[in-house]
Amino acid sequence: MSRVWITGLGAISALGAGADTLADGCQAGRSGVTAQPGSDEHGLKPFAAAAVPVPLATGMPPAQRNLYDRHSLMALEAAAEAWAQAGLPATAADPDRAAVAWGTGLGGSASMEASYAQMFTARPPRVHPYTVVRVMANSAASHLAMRHQLRAAQLAVSNACASSAQAIGEALWLLRNGRADLALVGGSEAMLHVGSALGWQAMGVMAPLDAEAPEQGCRPFDDARKGLVLGEGAAALVIETEAHARARGATPLAVLAGYGHSVDAVHLSRPDAAGQARAMSAALRDAGLSPADIGYVNAHGTATEVGDAVEAESITTVFGRRAVPVSATKAVHGHLIGAGGALELVSTVQALRRQLLPPSAHLRSSALSERLDLITGEARAARLRAAMSNSFAFGGSNVALVVTQA
Repeated sequence: MSRVWITGLGAISALGAGADTLADGCQAGRSGVTAQPGSDEHGLKPFAAAAVPVPLATGMPPAQRNLYDRHSLMALEAAAEAWAQAGLPATAADPDRAAVAWGTGLGGSASMEASYAQMFTARPPRVHPYTVVRVMANSAASHLAMRHQLRAAQLAVSNACASSAQAIGEALWLLRNGRADLALVGGSEAMLHVGSALGWQAMGVMAPLDAEAPEQGCRPFDDARKGLVLGEGAAALVIETEAHARARGATPLAVLAGYGHSVDAVHLSRPDAAGQARAMSAALRDAGLSPADIGYVNAHGTATEVGDAVEAESITTVFGRRAVPVSATKAVHGHLIGAGGALELVSTVQALRRQLLPPSAHLRSSALSERLDLITGEARAARLRAAMSNSFAFGGSNVALVVTQA
């Protein structure tokens, strides 16, 4: 099989705009989590979240901007950065050999909520005429396909927290199977609104707001972890067959070497260590690597009591006790749900390029350190040849991605 190169990276998150900004924040343990206001009208308590702090689409005419949900605008930002770094023309040179694969958990949920609110407050009742095209799960992928003329295939994956990681993996196989020469891949999510926050609070998995230190509310693997912190943002990568990239003189940032996907088929929300281990083992086989070849794991690490413990068990099953450095960058950029896998893969590629492993921020003490070599405090220098990024979803879907040096 032809190797698949990563030639472009892009990101926008609570840490700011840019893949380098993401890496700088993750490696410094600088949190983008802030306190968000609640809603007395809806019974929503104030909560901690990782919101994107920069304006979007500032140069876009309002009439055009009306076509986009917030998650699609973020997709455009991240994709533009990745596309530019890859050194590609504005539109694909051979559109019929260029694809897009994009993941999102809830798609245009903010637009859906706005339409419901408008329906109940406007007189006469009405909704925005572009509601359907802003809400649909493939809207971001469609906008990216039109912007860059990507006509070989369009994959829109909505598989909860594994969405963008699965989109990237399926695009890898698409390129290996000869369906396309390059693909724009990634994911976006924007669910920091009342309805979403109420749902997560009702489920009991969101960390309560720490009024004194809201930026430290997400503490993966810490003994005092209390739940996840929602984030928003987008991440994009340009992937190409090695032959295509070489032919146009592109420079590889890393190799997308392995993809593993498994399904627990056990429970809608309770994770399963055996299923997670199957995904990691499958990714290693796909990459032609052994566990000893992996020098870093970017864990799914949601900071839930059960989730982190189960992932510690699955990592130990595959790699052995304290056999590989592990951290969870969600501590600083929050849980982007469907976009989390893409953002964390970009962070992992940056760790590989810089040979510097980001820490699990805010981690003070952890009984799980008996099983895992947790990176704490400062970033850790490493001689890194290969790394893995995990994404595990409600519904029991598990994805592991492996990247290696080019």
